Amino acid sequence: MSAGLQLGVIGSLALSVASSVAIVICNKALISTLGFPFATTLTSWHLMVTFCTLHVAQRLHFFEPKAIDGQTVILFGLLNGTSIGLLNLSLGFNSIGFYQMTKLAIIPFTVLLETIFLKKRFSESIKLSLLVLLLGVGIASVTDLKLNLLGSILSGLAIATTCVGQILTNTIQKRLKVSSTQLLYQSAPYQAAILFATGPFVDQLLTNRSVFAHKYSAPVLAFIVLSCLIAVSVNFSTFLVIGTTSPVTYQVLGHLKTCLVLSFGYTLLHDPFTLRNILGILVAIFGMALYSYFSVRESKKKSTNDALPVSQMPDKEAEPLLATKDSNDTKKANGLSHDC
Repeated sequence: MSAGLQLGVIGSLALSVASSVAIVICNKALISTLGFPFATTLTSWHLMVTFCTLHVAQRLHFFEPKAIDGQTVILFGLLNGTSIGLLNLSLGFNSIGFYQMTKLAIIPFTVLLETIFLKKRFSESIKLSLLVLLLGVGIASVTDLKLNLLGSILSGLAIATTCVGQILTNTIQKRLKVSSTQLLYQSAPYQAAILFATGPFVDQLLTNRSVFAHKYSAPVLAFIVLSCLIAVSVNFSTFLVIGTTSPVTYQVLGHLKTCLVLSFGYTLLHDPFTLRNILGILVAIFGMALYSYFSVRESKKKSTNDALPVSQMPDKEAEPLLATKDSNDTKKANGLSHDC
């Protein structure tokens, strides 16, 4: 991996962490302090603002759009939008502890899917570091584990759609040679559309309140605008991180964000914090350090192997899970813009 690419990956990881922690703090103030609990509808607004921002950027020639098979983009966008709605429903119909377990289950399920369908190999060292990470996050964040049938079904669907969506984010970018910006620009309208259509009903089901009847005071509107602006960076960095690294690395990063949010909640918002939280965060950070170390070491080995003649290197690149009609032609075409 070249020095320039390494800096790009580090920059995308830092952008993802900073923007995600910022939006969690902003949304917590919006939901808890200002009494605006309509998370699914808010997410649809995030995606619409993201698309509008990217459309302006495209018109100003900051990047060039690239045509992607329509069926692939639509299904991909609807899948990602559905996963967001299911995660919100899972949170609404489960205890906080079970919801945290749902988020933890995304990593092993992603590893399982990539192993079965993409024939990707994960070393024992990587698996061990992920186990340590999950143990630490579990200690830090999982409390009560109340189970119910509907909540369990929703959690299972949320895990499946989230994993498949993130795997597709990675494979579509690599297979079709599109940048994270190009893919987000193409799919954001469909993600926004399904959430825009279903969000008010989901939120009313979860809160027994209507987003249309809410009183929009000046502070509420200000925080909604701020949340939408931060979301542009969150959505962009999500596609960028998954495209330049892997879905598993993105999930590892997500648990780092969880630890940071817990820490910020204690230091800035004075949330309850126990010795168990501290121990869990330390174990999780140790797991992340192990994962980073083993990933870098294996990346160097892969770089050495890549120096072999192409004829000696079997193609291990993953096929996308969504078939496209003109994928063979698309594979031959060079991307118009590569900004990730």
